[in-house]
Amino acid sequence: MRAMIFDVAHRPLRLDLKMAIPEPGPHEVLIRIHACGVCRTDLHVVDGELTHPKLPLVPGHEIVGVVTALGSQVTNIKVGDRVGVPWLGWTCGECVYCQSGRENLCDRARFTGYQIDGGYADYTVADERFCFPIPAGFTDVEAAPLLCAGLIGYRALRLAGDAPRLGLYGFGAAAHIAIQVARYRRQEIYAFTRSGDSAGQDFARGLGAVWAGGSDELPPKRLDAALIFAPVGELVPAALRAIAKGGTVVCAGIHMTDIPSFPYSILWEERVVRSVANLTRRDGDEFLAIAAKIPVRTTTTTFPLTDANEALTRLRDGRIKGAAVLVPET
Repeated sequence: MRAMIFDVAHRPLRLDLKMAIPEPGPHEVLIRIHACGVCRTDLHVVDGELTHPKLPLVPGHEIVGVVTALGSQVTNIKVGDRVGVPWLGWTCGECVYCQSGRENLCDRARFTGYQIDGGYADYTVADERFCFPIPAGFTDVEAAPLLCAGLIGYRALRLAGDAPRLGLYGFGAAAHIAIQVARYRRQEIYAFTRSGDSAGQDFARGLGAVWAGGSDELPPKRLDAALIFAPVGELVPAALRAIAKGGTVVCAGIHMTDIPSFPYSILWEERVVRSVANLTRRDGDEFLAIAAKIPVRTTTTTFPLTDANEALTRLRDGRIKGAAVLVPET
């Protein structure tokens, strides 16, 4: 099969035309990949900001495809099923976190496209426990960004609580999905983009933001909560200055630049800063159900599998509207 391989940080992925198609283990399924989203976490891997990938590695963790073979002990999936594979690819089921409904914090967790070969390829294998059925209303390309951008945005919304007035910092793949869920919940949305990004601000307004401006601006009204999707530590004090007493700032990325020091006065009055880590299967089940009900509509730009480096470059430069998705050529 074809696969795009990560070997060394800060170098382009290399194309392997003769990689062996993997064989599923007892609890795994083999998936013919139809689409794989290009996530900012993939950038953190290939740019060396996440420092413990298996090497060589096939990146990608927003996978949609069709099951073509089953491991000997697979019981809940059939050949021909269309499934999605997210970032969280395996948990032990035994540690205190797994036993208390917090498998996203599992001590021995393994992640798709990081410790497990992912979706920048024609085929992949995945643990049947961490495969989600894809609702029929989504095409493969439409569904791919839901598997991480959508899931992390949904978990961030949950952790922000019932915030009538919500800020979104960084209006990319995750935010353009989260705003649709938030509006469905009748929340008022304020969007923050890179300073001067008029196209991004217009995109946010088109999806229902009541205000859009630069991340260096204060919104016209105090926010009840803010979600930070951009991996920029300086946005934490900026968001704290924008939220009301008792408000929550949720850092929704796996990697962020250092948060600068800030005066205690902007944290005081019971403001909260917290992070989101990974996802749970409950998040996936709940989010995909609500995404189909709304229904969420993803904005995507597609690339052939072999153009993965171009997709990553355009994402790094902020030149993707919505989400980038790789589509293996048939």
